[in-house]
Amino acid sequence: MQQGISAIVLTKNEEKTLKKCLDSIKWCDEVIVIDDFSTDNTVKIAKEFNTKIFQHALNKNFSQQRNFALTQANNNWVFFVDADEEVTLSLQYEITNQINNQFQAFDGYYIKRVDEMWHRKLNYGEVGNVFILRLAKKDAGIWHGKVHEVWKIKGKTKKLANILLHYPHPTISSFLSEVNYYSNLRSDELIDKKKKISAWQIITYPIGKFVFNYILKLGFLDGIPGLIIAIMMSFHSYLVRSKTWLRYENK
Repeated sequence: MQQGISAIVLTKNEEKTLKKCLDSIKWCDEVIVIDDFSTDNTVKIAKEFNTKIFQHALNKNFSQQRNFALTQANNNWVFFVDADEEVTLSLQYEITNQINNQFQAFDGYYIKRVDEMWHRKLNYGEVGNVFILRLAKKDAGIWHGKVHEVWKIKGKTKKLANILLHYPHPTISSFLSEVNYYSNLRSDELIDKKKKISAWQIITYPIGKFVFNYILKLGFLDGIPGLIIAIMMSFHSYLVRSKTWLRYENK
């Protein structure tokens, strides 16, 4: 296996954000795009950046898609970047310095992701101060969870100092669309685990989610964007439990 970095990007109709993403990782030794049969210009854009492209069905399982991607990587290190993310220059330099350091003894790295919505960086709420494991040795572990998936690896890990920029939900309509989509996936998980839903949960979970995001996690300090996110995350919680309850009722 080659020493170097394979960057992996999962895509599904990402023509609006993909160029910025791919431009920020062209320094990697290999860039792989795993495409869930996009119907827009995603694949065309990926080809412009000389990436390796594999079309592979997501099948509502993000871990399965990411684990498939791991099998396609040819380098010792794998770096997962989402299509709506951008690797900062300072993060690029930090990553290359870390993995080229012959004295480094780490198997994976957590990276701080900073959300920017409507021209404002978000520092609070559940998206504030978030570190995610995105860079690790290829054989260190696998991804778990159909949605909100987690890369579980063996070995020592470290937090990097520089940030990964995230540009989610450019419009309210796209935000609503994603909330609807991900609530379906989360409902699938609850059904698979045979989790029953009560009226009390449908009422209290969304309220608790709003209080957690907007008050306990200081989302109000992010202004109007912080309020919108708190409401949307509360709505997501409501949809997950309402959909799950209805699916049990309609069986």
